[in-house]
Amino acid sequence: MKLNARKTRMNAIAIHAVMVPLAILWLFPVYMMFIFATMGDNAMFSHRILLLPGDQFWTNLSDLQRDVGFLRTLFNSVVVGVIYTFLSVLLTSMAGWALVNYKFFAKGTVVGIILGTMTLPFFVVVIPQFIMIARDFGLSNTWVALIVPPLFNSLGVLFMRQAFSMVPKELFDAARVEGVSEWKIYLHVGLPLVKPMLAALSIILFLHSWNNYLWPLLITNDPEMMTAPVALGSLIGNVDISWGSIMVGAALLTAPMLLVFVFLQKFFMAGITAGAVK
Repeated sequence: MKLNARKTRMNAIAIHAVMVPLAILWLFPVYMMFIFATMGDNAMFSHRILLLPGDQFWTNLSDLQRDVGFLRTLFNSVVVGVIYTFLSVLLTSMAGWALVNYKFFAKGTVVGIILGTMTLPFFVVVIPQFIMIARDFGLSNTWVALIVPPLFNSLGVLFMRQAFSMVPKELFDAARVEGVSEWKIYLHVGLPLVKPMLAALSIILFLHSWNNYLWPLLITNDPEMMTAPVALGSLIGNVDISWGSIMVGAALLTAPMLLVFVFLQKFFMAGITAGAVK
């Protein structure tokens, strides 16, 4: 018993000895981003490594707001991210539910097509998608253009398919015997049983929307409809680059995501590891 406890303790020490330096190596650039957000350009490019915050945060934030109206773009990102996450989780969970519980023609082919779409780089479809949305439908600079085209997420469909396949089908059959409608079974029986997976998928999809740069860049040219990543990218000019403003914007974009993961990591890890055993 003592030998096993000692072996377990030594393994834990060895793992921490490897993981702690790696964590520091990953977190140090993030820490320096927050430090640079409080400095002017001169201090930022100093030959000395400055590890303590400066006093230019509010100045940099004021410059950022003046140049691109960052608070407005931040609001746009929040609206797009929340609506996109809700609709995408709803659609992908419905698709996953159908693939698990219903039999229909060419079901295997449908699954194969969904798997195939995961191998296609976004750059393959972005130009046809842009032409269809902007030219054919005339929806550029609209909320619909920002939210609807990226809604289908093949990874989310397969994720929810795996989640529902882990739930005993006898529960659904029992509800059908009682005369419960399919819609109510999906909402009141299926979804509550896969809450950890729904939480993990919601975090993944929200991060995807929050960090999305290419599609909002292509489909919007109105400053009032820009998202925050696009606004930050517009600060990089050919001659003058406001690094202090960029660091503040990057810090404001990063901080909410760090907080979301810290407070919701229990649900995230539960959802990610749920498919490890059945």
